[in-house]
Amino acid sequence: MIEKNTFQKIAERAILVGLITRETDKDKANEYLDELSFLVDTAGGIPINRFIQALDTPNPKTFVGTGKLDEIKAYIEAAEIDLVVFDDELSPSQLRNVERELECKVLDRTNLILDIFAKRAQTAHAKVQVELAQYQYLLPRLTGMWTHLERQKGGIGLRGPGETEIETDRRIIRDKIALLKKRLIDIDKQMATQRKNRGSMIRVALVGYTNVGKSTLMNLLSKSEIFAENKLFATLDTTVRKVVIENLPFLLSDTVGFIRKLPHSLVESFKSTLDEVRESDILLHVVDISHPEFEDQIQTVTQTLTEIGAGDKPIIMVFNKLDAYSYNKPDEKNPEDETPFSLAELKHTWMAKENHPCIFISAKTKENFDELKQLLYEEIKVVHAIRYPYNNFLY
Repeated sequence: MIEKNTFQKIAERAILVGLITRETDKDKANEYLDELSFLVDTAGGIPINRFIQALDTPNPKTFVGTGKLDEIKAYIEAAEIDLVVFDDELSPSQLRNVERELECKVLDRTNLILDIFAKRAQTAHAKVQVELAQYQYLLPRLTGMWTHLERQKGGIGLRGPGETEIETDRRIIRDKIALLKKRLIDIDKQMATQRKNRGSMIRVALVGYTNVGKSTLMNLLSKSEIFAENKLFATLDTTVRKVVIENLPFLLSDTVGFIRKLPHSLVESFKSTLDEVRESDILLHVVDISHPEFEDQIQTVTQTLTEIGAGDKPIIMVFNKLDAYSYNKPDEKNPEDETPFSLAELKHTWMAKENHPCIFISAKTKENFDELKQLLYEEIKVVHAIRYPYNNFLY
Protein backbone atom coordinates (compact mmCIF):
# COMPACT_ATOMS: atom_id res chain seq x y z
CA MET A 1 0.00 0.00 0.00
CA ILE A 2 2.86 2.33 0.81
CA GLU A 3 4.50 1.59 -2.53
CA LYS A 4 1.25 2.38 -4.38
CA ASN A 5 0.79 5.71 -2.63
CA THR A 6 4.42 6.60 -3.25
CA PHE A 7 4.04 5.79 -6.95
CA GLN A 8 0.88 7.89 -7.24
CA LYS A 9 2.71 10.87 -5.83
CA ILE A 10 5.43 10.47 -8.43
CA ALA A 11 3.17 9.82 -11.43
CA GLU A 12 -0.27 11.43 -11.47
CA ARG A 13 -3.14 9.56 -13.10
CA ALA A 14 -4.66 11.75 -15.79
CA ILE A 15 -7.64 11.81 -18.13
CA LEU A 16 -7.72 13.76 -21.38
CA VAL A 17 -10.60 15.87 -22.71
CA GLY A 18 -11.10 17.00 -26.30
CA LEU A 19 -13.77 18.19 -28.72
CA ILE A 20 -15.10 17.25 -32.14
CA THR A 21 -16.04 20.55 -33.80
CA ARG A 22 -16.89 21.83 -37.24
CA GLU A 23 -13.16 22.14 -37.91
CA THR A 24 -12.11 18.90 -36.17
CA ASP A 25 -13.57 15.49 -37.04
CA LYS A 26 -13.39 12.38 -34.83
CA ASP A 27 -10.12 11.10 -36.32
CA LYS A 28 -8.45 14.49 -35.95
CA ALA A 29 -9.70 14.87 -32.37
CA ASN A 30 -8.25 11.48 -31.47
CA GLU A 31 -4.99 12.38 -33.17
CA TYR A 32 -4.78 15.55 -31.07
CA LEU A 33 -5.45 13.54 -27.92
CA ASP A 34 -2.73 11.05 -28.93
CA GLU A 35 -0.31 13.97 -28.94
CA LEU A 36 -1.75 15.28 -25.66
CA SER A 37 -1.22 11.82 -24.18
CA PHE A 38 2.43 11.97 -25.24
CA LEU A 39 2.69 15.40 -23.62
CA VAL A 40 1.27 14.04 -20.35
CA ASP A 41 3.72 11.14 -20.49
CA THR A 42 6.59 13.57 -21.15
CA ALA A 43 5.50 15.60 -18.11
CA GLY A 44 5.65 12.48 -15.96
CA GLY A 45 1.95 11.62 -15.76
CA ILE A 46 0.03 8.48 -16.69
CA PRO A 47 -2.79 8.93 -19.24
CA ILE A 48 -5.63 6.66 -18.10
CA ASN A 49 -8.59 7.52 -20.31
CA ARG A 50 -9.96 10.12 -22.72
CA PHE A 51 -13.30 11.88 -23.13
CA ILE A 52 -14.45 13.40 -26.42
CA GLN A 53 -17.61 15.41 -27.05
CA ALA A 54 -19.06 16.70 -30.32
CA LEU A 55 -19.87 20.42 -30.09
CA ASP A 56 -19.99 23.10 -32.76
CA THR A 57 -18.01 25.38 -30.46
CA PRO A 58 -16.63 24.95 -26.93
CA ASN A 59 -19.06 25.70 -24.12
CA PRO A 60 -18.13 29.24 -23.01
CA LYS A 61 -18.62 28.33 -19.33
CA THR A 62 -17.22 24.81 -18.98
CA PHE A 63 -15.65 23.97 -22.39
CA VAL A 64 -17.69 20.72 -22.55
CA GLY A 65 -21.41 20.36 -21.87
CA THR A 66 -22.79 19.88 -18.37
CA GLY A 67 -23.74 16.25 -19.09
CA LYS A 68 -20.22 15.40 -20.23
CA LEU A 69 -18.81 17.23 -17.21
CA ASP A 70 -20.96 15.07 -14.90
CA GLU A 71 -19.71 11.96 -16.70
CA ILE A 72 -16.10 13.08 -16.23
CA LYS A 73 -16.69 13.84 -12.54
CA ALA A 74 -18.16 10.38 -11.92
CA TYR A 75 -15.17 8.75 -13.61
CA ILE A 76 -12.71 10.85 -11.58
CA GLU A 77 -14.27 9.62 -8.35
CA ALA A 78 -14.49 5.98 -9.47
CA ALA A 79 -10.98 5.72 -10.94
CA GLU A 80 -9.15 7.92 -8.40
CA ILE A 81 -7.95 10.38 -11.04
CA ASP A 82 -5.50 13.10 -9.98
CA LEU A 83 -5.48 15.33 -13.05
CA VAL A 84 -7.74 16.40 -15.92
CA VAL A 85 -6.06 17.81 -19.03
CA PHE A 86 -7.97 19.72 -21.73
CA ASP A 87 -6.61 19.78 -25.28
CA ASP A 88 -7.22 23.49 -25.75
CA GLU A 89 -6.44 26.60 -23.75
CA LEU A 90 -9.17 27.28 -21.20
CA SER A 91 -10.25 30.83 -20.48
CA PRO A 92 -9.82 31.97 -16.87
CA SER A 93 -13.58 31.62 -16.24
CA GLN A 94 -13.71 28.15 -17.86
CA LEU A 95 -10.80 27.02 -15.69
CA ARG A 96 -12.48 28.28 -12.51
CA ASN A 97 -15.84 26.71 -13.38
CA VAL A 98 -14.37 23.34 -14.34
CA GLU A 99 -12.19 23.14 -11.21
CA ARG A 100 -15.20 24.02 -9.07
CA GLU A 101 -17.32 21.29 -10.66
CA LEU A 102 -14.73 18.52 -10.83
CA GLU A 103 -12.96 19.26 -7.52
CA CYS A 104 -9.77 18.04 -9.14
CA LYS A 105 -6.59 19.58 -10.51
CA VAL A 106 -7.23 20.85 -14.03
CA LEU A 107 -4.67 21.80 -16.68
CA ASP A 108 -5.11 22.94 -20.25
CA ARG A 109 -2.76 22.22 -23.13
CA THR A 110 -0.90 25.52 -22.71
CA ASN A 111 -0.25 24.99 -19.01
CA LEU A 112 0.95 21.44 -19.68
CA ILE A 113 3.41 22.61 -22.35
CA LEU A 114 4.66 25.34 -20.03
CA ASP A 115 5.20 22.74 -17.31
CA ILE A 116 7.25 20.57 -19.68
CA PHE A 117 9.28 23.58 -20.79
CA ALA A 118 9.98 24.43 -17.14
CA LYS A 119 11.13 20.85 -16.54
CA ARG A 120 13.35 20.79 -19.63
CA ALA A 121 14.94 24.24 -19.32
CA GLN A 122 18.64 23.90 -18.46
CA THR A 123 20.35 27.23 -19.06
CA ALA A 124 19.59 30.50 -17.28
CA HIS A 125 18.38 31.87 -20.63
CA ALA A 126 15.79 29.13 -21.16
CA LYS A 127 14.66 29.30 -17.53
CA VAL A 128 13.99 33.03 -17.78
CA GLN A 129 12.08 32.55 -21.04
CA VAL A 130 9.87 29.85 -19.55
CA GLU A 131 9.32 31.68 -16.26
CA LEU A 132 8.14 34.78 -18.12
CA ALA A 133 5.68 32.73 -20.19
CA GLN A 134 4.38 31.03 -17.03
CA TYR A 135 3.71 34.32 -15.24
CA GLN A 136 2.01 35.78 -18.32
CA TYR A 137 -0.23 32.72 -18.41
CA LEU A 138 -0.93 32.87 -14.66
CA LEU A 139 -1.76 36.57 -14.32
CA PRO A 140 -5.32 36.55 -15.75
CA ARG A 141 -6.09 33.24 -13.97
CA LEU A 142 -5.47 34.34 -10.39
CA THR A 143 -9.13 34.94 -9.54
CA GLY A 144 -10.39 32.22 -7.23
CA MET A 145 -6.97 30.95 -6.21
CA TRP A 146 -4.29 31.99 -3.70
CA THR A 147 -0.90 31.17 -5.15
CA HIS A 148 1.35 31.75 -2.12
CA LEU A 149 4.04 33.11 -4.39
CA GLU A 150 7.40 33.64 -2.82
CA ARG A 151 7.78 37.37 -2.19
CA GLN A 152 10.72 39.20 -3.63
CA LYS A 153 12.52 41.74 -1.54
CA GLY A 154 10.15 44.62 -0.86
CA GLY A 155 7.06 42.56 -1.70
CA ILE A 156 5.40 43.01 1.70
CA GLY A 157 5.55 46.77 1.37
CA LEU A 158 3.51 46.60 -1.81
CA ARG A 159 0.32 45.77 0.06
CA GLY A 160 -1.86 48.80 0.65
CA PRO A 161 -4.68 49.30 3.14
CA GLY A 162 -7.65 47.12 2.26
CA GLU A 163 -5.90 45.23 -0.56
CA THR A 164 -6.80 41.56 -0.86
CA GLU A 165 -4.24 38.79 -1.13
CA ILE A 166 -5.07 38.25 -4.78
CA GLU A 167 -4.57 41.94 -5.64
CA THR A 168 -1.19 41.78 -3.95
CA ASP A 169 -0.37 38.66 -5.95
CA ARG A 170 -1.30 40.43 -9.17
CA ARG A 171 1.03 43.27 -8.34
CA ILE A 172 3.86 40.89 -7.43
CA ILE A 173 3.43 38.98 -10.68
CA ARG A 174 3.40 42.18 -12.73
CA ASP A 175 6.63 43.21 -11.01
CA LYS A 176 8.13 39.79 -11.75
CA ILE A 177 7.04 40.01 -15.40
CA ALA A 178 8.63 43.47 -15.74
CA LEU A 179 11.83 42.18 -14.11
CA LEU A 180 11.96 39.09 -16.35
CA LYS A 181 11.30 41.15 -19.48
CA LYS A 182 14.20 43.44 -18.56
CA ARG A 183 16.41 40.43 -17.94
CA LEU A 184 15.40 38.93 -21.29
CA ILE A 185 16.21 42.18 -23.08
CA ASP A 186 19.72 42.02 -21.62
CA ILE A 187 20.03 38.33 -22.58
CA ASP A 188 18.73 39.03 -26.09
CA LYS A 189 21.40 41.71 -26.51
CA GLN A 190 24.08 39.24 -25.41
CA MET A 191 22.73 36.58 -27.79
CA ALA A 192 22.61 39.07 -30.66
CA THR A 193 26.24 40.03 -29.93
CA GLN A 194 27.22 36.35 -29.93
CA ARG A 195 25.54 35.81 -33.28
CA LYS A 196 27.25 38.91 -34.67
CA ASN A 197 30.62 37.74 -33.36
CA ARG A 198 30.31 34.54 -35.34
CA GLY A 199 31.27 36.65 -38.30
CA SER A 200 29.87 36.08 -41.72
CA MET A 201 29.99 32.29 -41.62
CA ILE A 202 27.11 30.58 -43.37
CA ARG A 203 24.49 29.50 -40.87
CA VAL A 204 22.20 26.48 -41.12
CA ALA A 205 19.37 25.85 -38.64
CA LEU A 206 17.57 22.59 -37.92
CA VAL A 207 13.82 23.16 -37.65
CA GLY A 208 10.86 20.84 -37.43
CA TYR A 209 8.08 19.45 -35.32
CA THR A 210 9.06 18.28 -31.86
CA ASN A 211 10.48 14.75 -31.60
CA VAL A 212 11.37 14.30 -35.28
CA GLY A 213 15.07 13.61 -34.68
CA LYS A 214 16.68 17.05 -34.99
CA SER A 215 19.12 16.52 -32.11
CA THR A 216 20.09 13.07 -33.38
CA LEU A 217 20.83 14.58 -36.78
CA MET A 218 22.74 17.42 -35.10
CA ASN A 219 24.91 14.87 -33.30
CA LEU A 220 25.56 13.03 -36.55
CA LEU A 221 26.53 16.10 -38.58
CA SER A 222 28.58 17.81 -35.90
CA LYS A 223 29.95 14.65 -34.21
CA SER A 224 28.81 16.03 -30.84
CA GLU A 225 26.84 14.62 -27.94
CA ILE A 226 23.67 16.70 -27.61
CA PHE A 227 20.87 15.30 -25.46
CA ALA A 228 18.37 13.40 -27.59
CA GLU A 229 15.40 11.45 -26.23
CA ASN A 230 12.11 10.05 -27.49
CA LYS A 231 10.16 12.72 -25.64
CA LEU A 232 8.51 15.94 -26.70
CA PHE A 233 10.69 19.05 -26.29
CA ALA A 234 13.81 17.09 -25.30
CA THR A 235 15.83 20.11 -26.43
CA LEU A 236 14.97 23.70 -25.47
CA ASP A 237 18.30 25.49 -25.57
CA THR A 238 19.73 26.41 -28.95
CA THR A 239 23.01 24.61 -29.58
CA VAL A 240 25.44 25.85 -32.24
CA ARG A 241 28.32 23.80 -33.64
CA LYS A 242 30.87 24.45 -36.38
CA VAL A 243 30.68 21.83 -39.13
CA VAL A 244 32.92 21.35 -42.17
CA ILE A 245 31.80 19.40 -45.23
CA GLU A 246 34.66 18.92 -47.66
CA ASN A 247 36.17 22.43 -47.87
CA LEU A 248 33.16 24.43 -46.66
CA PRO A 249 32.75 25.42 -42.99
CA PHE A 250 29.37 26.52 -41.63
CA LEU A 251 27.54 26.91 -38.32
CA LEU A 252 24.77 24.41 -37.55
CA SER A 253 22.16 25.18 -34.87
CA ASP A 254 19.61 22.91 -33.22
CA THR A 255 16.46 24.77 -32.15
CA VAL A 256 13.35 24.09 -30.07
CA GLY A 257 10.75 21.94 -31.81
CA PHE A 258 7.42 23.32 -32.95
CA ILE A 259 4.02 21.88 -32.05
CA ARG A 260 0.36 22.50 -32.80
CA LYS A 261 -1.25 25.24 -30.71
CA LEU A 262 2.12 26.44 -29.45
CA PRO A 263 1.33 29.01 -26.74
CA HIS A 264 1.78 32.56 -28.03
CA SER A 265 3.49 33.54 -24.78
CA LEU A 266 6.18 30.94 -25.46
CA VAL A 267 6.73 32.21 -28.99
CA GLU A 268 7.19 35.72 -27.58
CA SER A 269 9.45 34.57 -24.74
CA PHE A 270 11.65 32.50 -27.05
CA LYS A 271 12.23 35.40 -29.43
CA SER A 272 16.02 35.29 -29.18
CA THR A 273 15.99 31.52 -29.72
CA LEU A 274 13.84 31.94 -32.81
CA ASP A 275 16.16 34.71 -34.02
CA GLU A 276 18.63 31.90 -34.66
CA VAL A 277 16.16 30.59 -37.24
CA ARG A 278 15.35 34.01 -38.68
CA GLU A 279 19.01 34.88 -39.22
CA SER A 280 20.02 31.55 -40.76
CA ASP A 281 20.94 31.24 -44.43
CA ILE A 282 19.48 27.74 -44.91
CA LEU A 283 16.89 25.75 -42.96
CA LEU A 284 16.96 21.97 -42.65
CA HIS A 285 13.30 21.12 -42.14
CA VAL A 286 13.38 17.69 -40.50
CA VAL A 287 10.24 15.54 -40.84
CA ASP A 288 9.37 12.24 -39.15
CA ILE A 289 8.19 10.31 -42.20
CA SER A 290 7.11 7.40 -39.98
CA HIS A 291 4.51 9.55 -38.20
CA PRO A 292 1.00 8.93 -39.58
CA GLU A 293 0.23 12.67 -39.62
CA PHE A 294 3.57 14.00 -40.84
CA GLU A 295 1.86 16.09 -43.53
CA ASP A 296 -0.04 18.05 -40.88
CA GLN A 297 3.21 18.46 -38.94
CA ILE A 298 4.87 19.91 -42.05
CA GLN A 299 2.00 22.40 -42.35
CA THR A 300 2.33 23.39 -38.67
CA VAL A 301 6.07 24.04 -39.03
CA THR A 302 5.61 25.94 -42.31
CA GLN A 303 2.93 28.13 -40.71
CA THR A 304 5.11 28.80 -37.65
CA LEU A 305 8.08 29.73 -39.83
CA THR A 306 5.89 32.22 -41.68
CA GLU A 307 4.62 33.68 -38.40
CA ILE A 308 8.16 34.32 -37.11
CA GLY A 309 9.31 35.86 -40.39
CA ALA A 310 11.39 32.93 -41.69
CA GLY A 311 9.02 31.60 -44.33
CA ASP A 312 11.13 32.81 -47.26
CA LYS A 313 14.35 31.04 -46.22
CA PRO A 314 15.93 28.42 -48.52
CA ILE A 315 14.78 25.05 -47.16
CA ILE A 316 16.02 21.49 -47.51
CA MET A 317 13.33 18.96 -46.61
CA VAL A 318 14.87 16.07 -44.66
CA PHE A 319 12.45 13.15 -44.33
CA ASN A 320 13.92 11.30 -41.35
CA LYS A 321 13.27 7.96 -39.58
CA LEU A 322 13.30 5.71 -42.62
CA ASP A 323 14.23 2.96 -40.15
CA ALA A 324 10.81 3.33 -38.48
CA TYR A 325 8.88 3.85 -41.72
CA SER A 326 7.22 0.64 -42.81
CA TYR A 327 4.04 0.79 -44.83
CA ASN A 328 1.86 2.99 -46.88
CA LYS A 329 -1.33 3.89 -44.98
CA PRO A 330 -3.73 0.96 -45.56
CA ASP A 331 -6.78 1.58 -47.68
CA GLU A 332 -9.91 1.37 -45.51
CA LYS A 333 -11.62 -0.75 -48.18
CA ASN A 334 -8.57 -2.99 -48.57
CA PRO A 335 -6.87 -3.16 -45.16
CA GLU A 336 -4.67 -6.03 -46.35
CA ASP A 337 -3.10 -3.70 -48.93
CA GLU A 338 0.00 -2.61 -47.01
CA THR A 339 2.52 -2.38 -49.78
CA PRO A 340 5.71 -0.69 -48.52
CA PHE A 341 7.17 2.22 -50.46
CA SER A 342 10.72 1.57 -51.52
CA LEU A 343 13.27 4.39 -51.37
CA ALA A 344 13.16 4.65 -55.17
CA GLU A 345 9.36 5.03 -55.03
CA LEU A 346 9.57 7.65 -52.29
CA LYS A 347 11.77 9.73 -54.58
CA HIS A 348 8.89 9.92 -57.07
CA THR A 349 6.17 10.92 -54.60
CA TRP A 350 4.78 14.43 -54.08
CA MET A 351 7.36 14.94 -51.33
CA ALA A 352 10.18 14.91 -53.86
CA LYS A 353 8.31 17.16 -56.28
CA GLU A 354 7.90 20.16 -54.00
CA ASN A 355 9.78 23.39 -54.65
CA HIS A 356 12.40 22.54 -52.00
CA PRO A 357 15.28 20.07 -52.37
CA CYS A 358 14.50 16.95 -50.34
CA ILE A 359 16.14 13.75 -49.17
CA PHE A 360 15.05 10.61 -47.30
CA ILE A 361 17.31 9.46 -44.48
CA SER A 362 17.61 7.68 -41.16
CA ALA A 363 19.72 9.63 -38.69
CA LYS A 364 19.61 6.58 -36.41
CA THR A 365 21.05 4.07 -38.90
CA LYS A 366 22.88 6.66 -41.06
CA GLU A 367 20.99 5.54 -44.17
CA ASN A 368 21.53 8.08 -46.98
CA PHE A 369 23.65 10.20 -44.65
CA ASP A 370 26.38 10.72 -47.26
CA GLU A 371 23.75 11.84 -49.77
CA LEU A 372 22.44 14.35 -47.22
CA LYS A 373 25.93 15.77 -46.69
CA GLN A 374 26.39 16.10 -50.46
CA LEU A 375 23.04 17.88 -50.87
CA LEU A 376 23.84 20.19 -47.96
CA TYR A 377 27.26 20.90 -49.45
CA GLU A 378 25.72 21.87 -52.81
CA GLU A 379 23.20 24.22 -51.18
CA ILE A 380 25.84 25.85 -48.96
CA LYS A 381 28.13 26.23 -51.95
CA VAL A 382 25.48 28.35 -53.70
CA VAL A 383 25.25 30.71 -50.70
CA HIS A 384 29.05 30.73 -50.35
CA ALA A 385 29.54 31.64 -54.01
CA ILE A 386 27.25 34.64 -53.64
CA ARG A 387 28.79 35.83 -50.39
CA TYR A 388 32.42 35.17 -51.36
CA PRO A 389 32.58 35.43 -55.18
CA TYR A 390 36.38 35.77 -55.10
CA ASN A 391 36.65 32.28 -53.54
CA ASN A 392 34.83 30.47 -56.31
CA PHE A 393 38.05 28.83 -57.41
CA LEU A 394 37.76 26.61 -54.32
CA TYR A 395 35.05 24.63 -56.04
